[in-house]
Amino acid sequence: MYSFRNDYSEGAHPKVLQRLVDTNLEQTCGYALDPMSDDARETVRRVCAAPEADVHFLSGGTQTNLLTIAAFLRPYEAVIAPYTAHISLHEAGAIEATGHKVCAVETPDGKLTPEMVAAVADGHTDEFMVRPRMVYISDTTELGTIYTRAELTALRRCCDERDLYLFLDGARLGSALTAPGNDLTLPDLAALTDAFYIGGTKNGALFGEALVLKKPMERFRWHMKQRGAILAKGRLMALQFQALLEDGLYFDIARHANDMAIRLRDGMAALGYEFPIPSPSNQQFPVLPNTVSRQLEEMGYQFEPERVVDADHTCVRFVTSWATPQSAVDEFLRDLAACR
Repeated sequence: MYSFRNDYSEGAHPKVLQRLVDTNLEQTCGYALDPMSDDARETVRRVCAAPEADVHFLSGGTQTNLLTIAAFLRPYEAVIAPYTAHISLHEAGAIEATGHKVCAVETPDGKLTPEMVAAVADGHTDEFMVRPRMVYISDTTELGTIYTRAELTALRRCCDERDLYLFLDGARLGSALTAPGNDLTLPDLAALTDAFYIGGTKNGALFGEALVLKKPMERFRWHMKQRGAILAKGRLMALQFQALLEDGLYFDIARHANDMAIRLRDGMAALGYEFPIPSPSNQQFPVLPNTVSRQLEEMGYQFEPERVVDADHTCVRFVTSWATPQSAVDEFLRDLAACR
């Protein structure tokens, strides 16, 4: 029937594809050193109000995370992250493979607080322990929650007090910045973090993330090359971000994904289903009876189990995307009502 498994099942927004088609036969130098890539970098700086920032286009979130963390940290330094963070649970030890420990913190909603950060940082006291040097957060989090400006400012203050870098994973940043209750902007992120990225893979691009470093990092491209992250046809990522960011398309399509998720959530809630993890974004986490989940799967719907609630119920994840049609949501809600 329809897959609510993730937000990257589709290819790319038509305007992104058209930009690639229109420039397909133009010849440029490689490795994102061409004028098209320069223009895209300037566009990122402009929308972030960060003229001094360094911008790099990378193929995916895991690659961006491991490159950034490895480039910022010395061999004996570690990164503090929520236990549910992508670098903690979903990257096959990629960060640890660079030699850096992930100090994972249990959180109720996927978000770190200054108190949590301080407890880890202050608990590592001498050279017999790793030195926490970076705080890693995601917006949206893996649980669909978002950070407010006040929360991010408090984390920035905590990091400054303890000489920690602050790095924000923006794989679903479009959803976060267009979610109800959000008061953060791209310029806020550029001002409050040391590094963050604008996720394209999960919001309209074929692939790609735009990493924004507050200050240029000497020889960051050496790190990229060593880990196979400099693409010969680097302009292909840059062009996609130019198409997404130059006129606000990135936010328009992210807002649609959120709207579809809220429609899905409200419809399921009206049928009596509970959502123990309140999420304003394109990820929703209802608790379903296992019998209902099986009926939906037999109908052809796809979604992900999140955690077992009890012998008869599971919290599952539904994700909508920039391409999710309202008709798919409405048809699902009708079929769910029939299951009841």
